[in-house]
Amino acid sequence: MNSIELFSGTGGLALGLQLSGFDHTALYEWDKDSCDNLNYNIQHGYPAIRDWKVYQTDVRTVHYDGYTGKIQLVAGGPPCQPFSLGGKHQAYNDKRDMFPEAVRAVREVRPKVFIFENVRGLLRKSFSEYFNYILLQLQHPEIIKAENMTWIEHLALLEKHHTAGHEDGLSYNVVFRLLNAADYGVPQIRQRVIIVGFRSDFNASWAFPEPTHSQDALLYSKWISKDYWDEHDMKAPSDVPLTKAKIKAVQKSVEEGLCPTLRWQTVRDAIGDLPDPTKPYDIARFHNHEHRPGAKTYAGHSGSLLDEPSKTIKAGAHGVPGGENMVVLDDGSVRYYTVRESARIQTFPDDYLFSASWTESMRQIGNAVPVKLAAAVGQSVYDQMERMMKNGSKK
Repeated sequence: MNSIELFSGTGGLALGLQLSGFDHTALYEWDKDSCDNLNYNIQHGYPAIRDWKVYQTDVRTVHYDGYTGKIQLVAGGPPCQPFSLGGKHQAYNDKRDMFPEAVRAVREVRPKVFIFENVRGLLRKSFSEYFNYILLQLQHPEIIKAENMTWIEHLALLEKHHTAGHEDGLSYNVVFRLLNAADYGVPQIRQRVIIVGFRSDFNASWAFPEPTHSQDALLYSKWISKDYWDEHDMKAPSDVPLTKAKIKAVQKSVEEGLCPTLRWQTVRDAIGDLPDPTKPYDIARFHNHEHRPGAKTYAGHSGSLLDEPSKTIKAGAHGVPGGENMVVLDDGSVRYYTVRESARIQTFPDDYLFSASWTESMRQIGNAVPVKLAAAVGQSVYDQMERMMKNGSKK
């Protein structure tokens, strides 16, 4: 099934969707460094992406002529700074808000399905009216905002069209959910809003995939069965940081099948087999694993614990990333994640390389969608589309 992707960044979402079975016809991204990294991996023969065509361009200039009827999926992560908890929160007053371009792509391409990703700040109470506006535009992409119309006036027009129950024209059945990447095998607490829409002339009957991993299963493995420590050839700590009531609740949850049986993945799971970057190692075997000195802790600036999922990897828009991009080692000292460690936390494969500087690579990785999260959602959508085509589920 063919797809196009907007705002591709360094390729996390694209890789996950490729693993799901989608074939990317085109990837659009304005940032030169991100495009350079995508092309670097294509040119160095990374499997399955050699046919990707990467276009460094402003999506506002893209014409989608020729895609209609040929593209089943439009995907992307419209720039999140307008909604990010770390940004200025301007939303519709922010020129970086690219959701109108996502809507235009859907309107012109008319895909069977779309998948858009954004930060959890999109669900902030102060943005609720605008988020509703985004959803209505995606549901009815042909109800276009006139040049002299305010977004509030366009919202009213969309509301009238939506409540009138019109069945003519292009429309989509749209759902969204706040997902925690840790619940899908990513070794990181990373909450992202995923918006999925199926064209309304198909009886999709789709729901988000159920979580596969759980915190309770991790707690059980660490403090009840102690399997976690055995896996890492470590002695279990003598102090159990759980109350008796909590232990009982976790035991009930796991042993009675009330939670996913796979445990959350930790930083140690993700990077434990990598060599210490502060000591000599085989550079040819471990790419992007150079040590970056200078990590410090202070109030509000602490690292991730080895035996928990990582804190959310950040893009570091203000220079050197903050404490979220540090790891606390077994001796209590801290250091910055290497680029390769950060890539593993974001579930990029080891043979997917990062060609820019440490700072630029960390920015690209911090802005990416975790590959495993993208694959989990993408596989569910792909499987549903295959069932739809097999059963002829068009209305």
